Amino acid sequence: MLKRRVNSVYATFLLVSLLCGIAGALQAPTLSLFLTNEVNVRPMWVGLFYTVNAIAGIAISFLLANRSDNKGDRRKLLLVCILMAVGNSLVFAFSRDYLVLITVGVLLAAIANAAMPQLFALAREHADRSSSEVVMFSSMMRAMLSLAWVLGPPLSFMLALKYGFTLMYLCAAGVYVASIAMIWLFLPSVPRAEQTVDKVVVPVSAWRNRDVRLLFLASLLMWTCNIMYVIDMPLYITRDLGLPEGLAGLLMGTAAGIEIPAMLLAGYLVKRWGKRRLMLFAVASGVVFYAGLVAFESKAALMLLQLFNAIFIGIIAGIGMLYFQDLMPGRAGSATTLFTNSISTGVICAGLLQGAIVENFGHEPVYWVITLLSLVAFGLMWKVKDV
Repeated sequence: MLKRRVNSVYATFLLVSLLCGIAGALQAPTLSLFLTNEVNVRPMWVGLFYTVNAIAGIAISFLLANRSDNKGDRRKLLLVCILMAVGNSLVFAFSRDYLVLITVGVLLAAIANAAMPQLFALAREHADRSSSEVVMFSSMMRAMLSLAWVLGPPLSFMLALKYGFTLMYLCAAGVYVASIAMIWLFLPSVPRAEQTVDKVVVPVSAWRNRDVRLLFLASLLMWTCNIMYVIDMPLYITRDLGLPEGLAGLLMGTAAGIEIPAMLLAGYLVKRWGKRRLMLFAVASGVVFYAGLVAFESKAALMLLQLFNAIFIGIIAGIGMLYFQDLMPGRAGSATTLFTNSISTGVICAGLLQGAIVENFGHEPVYWVITLLSLVAFGLMWKVKDV
C-alpha cells in the first residue's frame, strides 16, 4: 500500500510538471503576436514588456525562494503560485490594455513563474524523505517540461489563430486549474529538516576567476540570442517572409522535440568530449542556426535549421550549469544561481535589443545582430579552460 502511494505521488509530480509546462508553452510562444496584433503596440513596447517581466520575475522569485526555504508550507506556496497563474491567464484573456498587462499581468506572472522551482523543490524534498533516486526523478520531471514544449507551441498557434487569443488563454487557465486540483488532492506537505543553506549570492572571489567571468558573459550572450529569436521569429516569418503564422509553433515544437535526445546524447558524451568541447560545439551550432536564418527563407530550410537550434539549446541548458559548478567547486548553490542569472539577464537584454532594433531598422537586422553576438559568445567560450 505504501509503495502504491509513493508511486501515485511520483506520477502526480510528473503529470503536474507536464500540465504546468503545457500551460506555459501555450502562452509564451504567441506573446509577441498577442501584444502586436491584439494590443496594437509598437515593437519597442513589446521588447519593454519582456524586459519588465524578466526583472519582476527575478525580484519576486528571489523573495519567494527565501521565504519558502525558511518557513511556511511549500505545497501551499506552490498552490498560491499556480492560482496566480490562473489569474494572469484570465487577465490576458479579457484585457487588451497595455498598462493593465504590464502592471497587473506582470505582477501575477512574476509570482506564477515561481511555481516550477517550487514544484521541483517539493519533489526533491519528497524524494529525499522517501529515500528515492533524486537525480533520475528530477531528470524525468525535466523531460516532462521538454515534452510540454513539443506539444504546447503548435497547439498555442492553432488555438490563437483559429479561435482567438481569448480562448487560448482560457485553455491555459483551465490547465492550471487542473494542476491545482491534482496538487490539492494528491501531493503531500513535506516537513523540511534543518539544514545549512548554501549562499545564493556569488562570492566576490568567483568574479575574480577569469574563467567564471568569461563563461558568464558567453552564457549571457547565448541566452540573449535565443530569447531575441523567440520574441521576434513569429513576427519575422509572417510579416517579412510571408509564411503562415502557424509555422512558428511548428518550428518551436520541432526544436523542443529534438532537444530531448540532444540533452541525453550530451550527457553521454560529456565524459568523452569534456564540457568545453561540447559547449563550443553547441555555440558553433548556434552560429550556424542564426546565420542560416539570415541566408534562407523557405519553410523547408527553417525546419532543417531547427536541428542546429535544438543542439544549441539542448547542450547549453544541460551542460552550462554543470560547467559553472565545476569552475566553482564547493559552491554549487552560487554556481547554479550564476547560471540562472545569466538566463534572466539575457531575457532583459533580449527584450531591449529586439524592441530597439525592430523599431528602428525592422526584423531582418535582428538576425544579423544575433549572428554577431553568437560569434562573440563562441570567442569567449574558446578562452574558458576545460574542467
